[in-house]
Amino acid sequence: MRTDLPMRALLADGEVGLVRALRLADTAAVLDLHNRLGERDRYFRFFGPLPSTMDRLAARIAEEPAAGHAAVGCFLREALVGVANYEKLGDTTDAEVALVVDGTRQTHGVATLLLEHLAVAARAAGLTRFVAEVLAENSQVIRVFSDLGFPYKVTRDGPEWTVTLWLDAEDHYPEAIAHRDEVAEAASLAHLLRPASIAVIGVGRRADSVGRAVLANLLGRGYSGLVEVVHPHATEILGVPCAPTVEALRQTPELVVICLPAESAAVAIEQCGERGVPAAVMISSGLTGTSAGTRVREALRRYGMRLVGPNCLGVLSTDPSFPVDTTFLARAPLPGDVGVVTQSGGVGIALAEALTGLGLGLSSLVSTGDKYDVSSNDLLLWWATDRRTKVVVLYLESFGNPRKFARLAARLARTRPVLAVRAGSGRTAQRAAASHTAAAATPAVTRDALYEQAGIIAVDTVAELTDVIAAVSWQSPPAGRRVAVLSNAGGGGVLAADACERKGLTMAALSAETGQRLRALLPAEAAVRNPVDTTAAVPAGLFAEALKIVLDDDGVDAAIVVTVRTAVSDPATSLAGVVGRGAKTVFAVRPGQRARVAPLVAGGPGVTASYDDPATAASVLAKLAGYEQWLRRPDNDVPDLPEVDVEAVRAFAAARVAQGERWLGPAAAVELLRLAGIPLVTTRYARDETEAVRVADQLAGPLAVKADAEALLHKSAGGGVLLDVYGPESARDAYRLLLARFGNSLRGVAIQPMVDRGRELLVGVRSDAVFGPLVVFGLGGVDADLVADRAARLAPLTGADADLLLDALRSSEALWASGIDRTAVRELLLKVGRLATVVPELAELDLNPVGVHKSGCVAIDVRVRLELREPADPYLRRLPG
Repeated sequence: MRTDLPMRALLADGEVGLVRALRLADTAAVLDLHNRLGERDRYFRFFGPLPSTMDRLAARIAEEPAAGHAAVGCFLREALVGVANYEKLGDTTDAEVALVVDGTRQTHGVATLLLEHLAVAARAAGLTRFVAEVLAENSQVIRVFSDLGFPYKVTRDGPEWTVTLWLDAEDHYPEAIAHRDEVAEAASLAHLLRPASIAVIGVGRRADSVGRAVLANLLGRGYSGLVEVVHPHATEILGVPCAPTVEALRQTPELVVICLPAESAAVAIEQCGERGVPAAVMISSGLTGTSAGTRVREALRRYGMRLVGPNCLGVLSTDPSFPVDTTFLARAPLPGDVGVVTQSGGVGIALAEALTGLGLGLSSLVSTGDKYDVSSNDLLLWWATDRRTKVVVLYLESFGNPRKFARLAARLARTRPVLAVRAGSGRTAQRAAASHTAAAATPAVTRDALYEQAGIIAVDTVAELTDVIAAVSWQSPPAGRRVAVLSNAGGGGVLAADACERKGLTMAALSAETGQRLRALLPAEAAVRNPVDTTAAVPAGLFAEALKIVLDDDGVDAAIVVTVRTAVSDPATSLAGVVGRGAKTVFAVRPGQRARVAPLVAGGPGVTASYDDPATAASVLAKLAGYEQWLRRPDNDVPDLPEVDVEAVRAFAAARVAQGERWLGPAAAVELLRLAGIPLVTTRYARDETEAVRVADQLAGPLAVKADAEALLHKSAGGGVLLDVYGPESARDAYRLLLARFGNSLRGVAIQPMVDRGRELLVGVRSDAVFGPLVVFGLGGVDADLVADRAARLAPLTGADADLLLDALRSSEALWASGIDRTAVRELLLKVGRLATVVPELAELDLNPVGVHKSGCVAIDVRVRLELREPADPYLRRLPG
């Protein structure tokens, strides 16, 4: 990860700092920072007064990063307020680290933020430990080191103590980072969701002005803070006093809402930055891809502002103690417990309307629009500490930091449902896909893998989203997939049972006792096996008793209840008391109801959702069952796999990339697999026919000879594989045939003993610069792309991820029923996932086919592509832009 580029990051108090590597041009700023230190801070930093050689020391600190030296600075509004630097100690992997922070900015998290970024630079330089000499009385800086999250040791020796940090062991570093993130985001987003004062810029006098609608909503929905308007000509609008400019406002607002044309919006954000406004919502559109958009981004960096938008619907919070509505929604949504972040204003409007129709409400809504700054990651952190939000909803069209997103979403999903709409699911063509793995790893596949691993309940439409929100708002997820169907209309019950089986649910086998109780209760013509048909003539009360009996069965995890109103009775009227009394999940279905989904009791308290079609109820129930299954998985069981020589594979890949290799030759690919402990059939490489003869003489039995030729992507399909080659002379003939076929592009041949391939599978890796490595598993061989039965998960793989991959194929049940070695394939998946994680240069790996037998598995062919990539620190705190 490059540390020389400026990175926006949050301090503990929510202020935005700019962190970057220092350079010689910063020497004067470094010297000035030290000169501003108070006497006590100078004593703590230098164990005495400021050195007489401080000018030379400042120049050394500001030197360009080099072997054994690095320094990072934190800037607030372009002023340097903190520096952290290290100097390598001799030939060791240790470095002495030093910190200095402006006295007015101490305890704000500057030192911690600098150490986090400096540690990234140190690890990239191969350092493993930081060592700091600290005065015993300097408890503040000792606490900074100890709270960082790395393993540490304090050596006490008189008044000067030595603090040692181990950078190559995480200890509780991820948890410490997560806590600091939450604290900083809560402070930062409070400017947007709980501002004490707001100014609206761009309020027109016309009734159809967006700015006027925003102001009307803000005033009409209970905001109690100070409101002002910036308007160059008006004195008041809607009773709110106007100032002609940002500078003329009575006080610096905590939040501004900008509803101006693009060029004017850029000017306004710059003026707000100069005034010291900490946050803005930019409703304005038309900025992205223009010079105005560039000016907005530069203003965010220069002034340390937070921004929602541009091109957005706005921000809303229904907190009864401090409601804020800076949107242009047509009507006020109900207050509630659903938190929404959406890149699409239209989706936000549709969802707010749909929830209001269900009697459900929002806790907060943030429309991120073009997402220059505030993103879903920020809101996931906000909601982690927001007790009002019980359900989280996401509509995302792009990911800025998907690895962090997955980590935050998974952490949040452990405590409440997180829902997302799959956007952009159309099949994206993979240009020049040079392996079956690359062809399989479309953006949609990668996104779906991320959602599934993070425990996110994914849907395809806003209508489906509303279906699931209603379900999770009124019911808990089922404990399992065993479903009972109860109906007073036999056809409806059959349709529901069919839908359950299509969605991977299991029709529960009702116990003999349950059957006896139902027979004693219901008419003789009733069907008491699942699905249960009570007959249409059963009174509502009797139907409710039948549902109680079904739910009492220990073999039932959930129930779908299909009812139709007849002239005799309406069983739906009796369900509320039964559904609300127990812990089991129950959904109602009322064919013919006007709404796709509605509360069971119109206008009453939310008990459960009622759907107009049994297929919808079954689909929602399957999603909730999948979420509950995810909740039961261990969340951190990534195996250690000591047989993978991590340091060796890293060094090997780095050396090959340094030599300019892209696609590894057969010999190099074999060596990489050997270092990773991945089984490969014996493979020898021959550069000419003489070597081919010698290799064939050493290998017994029939051989496979495979061409290593430029631009030969798929060997079998391209005529690059010759089978059943016996002995040295046949090997010579095979080489000459391939030479004639490929000419000067033939670099050599790989020679392998032919083996019984058993069942042919595919295991591969496709690494994305944004998402990271994706592990692909599926049916293999020459028809891999034709069959296209595959599944994917993002690395690193947990044991649960590997098991899910093994069971995710359409053919999985038949595959493992055939008796092949599942354990061996699972181990292979875990090793490949480990390799993808520890070697950032691994852009593409294709093991196809992998031969699997009743005992063991072995890769038969391998393709490896490397790219020069710097490892990204998954925990480094930084904001977009």
